[in-house]
Amino acid sequence: MIPVIAIDGPTASGKGTVAQRVADQLGFHYLDSGALYRIVGLASLERGIPLDFYDELGHLTQGLKIRFAQGHVFLDEKDVSEAIRTEEMGQRASAVGAIPQVRMALVGLQKSFLSAPGLVADGRDMGTVIFPEAVLKVFLTASAQIRAQRRYKQLIAKGISANIDILTNDLLERDQRDTQRSTAPLIQSEDAYLLDTSNLTIDQAVHQIVSWYGTVTQNK
Repeated sequence: MIPVIAIDGPTASGKGTVAQRVADQLGFHYLDSGALYRIVGLASLERGIPLDFYDELGHLTQGLKIRFAQGHVFLDEKDVSEAIRTEEMGQRASAVGAIPQVRMALVGLQKSFLSAPGLVADGRDMGTVIFPEAVLKVFLTASAQIRAQRRYKQLIAKGISANIDILTNDLLERDQRDTQRSTAPLIQSEDAYLLDTSNLTIDQAVHQIVSWYGTVTQNK
């Protein structure tokens, strides 16, 4: 069986950066499932589909042509790597992620990323819904204040103005929406390791996950 490391957690917890580095260290493929929802958000905005047109959004999602290559994200062969990383697309991704028709349409696409020698997948429901058979499940989190500070620094570094209080409120609203949605809510599975990165560096978080992976594979 091809091994999967599933890393779930709330927005801005650092799971994307950590997951990518874990994948690089192990030589595994990487799935940023959050990018898929951001792409749906961008495509729906560009095509003028309201967020309460659930069936239309589901059909849109089924027809999207998405490709990841060399750290870039392509939609219909257009590089949308930067366009999907805005705060607006983050909010829109959270909104479309609560729509069952969209989530169902993306299940097959997410599973298609699984190939040898292994996969590191990060998101909200990787270990609970998409890859419940994952050899290692990690729930990666941090305090809302720390996550807001990290997001603030990212935005400022990109030359984007930001307000720390607004960012904190936005994160808390997204946490509530992600944890309370009826379909595939953000929860820590019973067999997942909890990793709070509030006081950890990226390297420390990566080291811990790689260490856990070594332990669980030795015990199997």
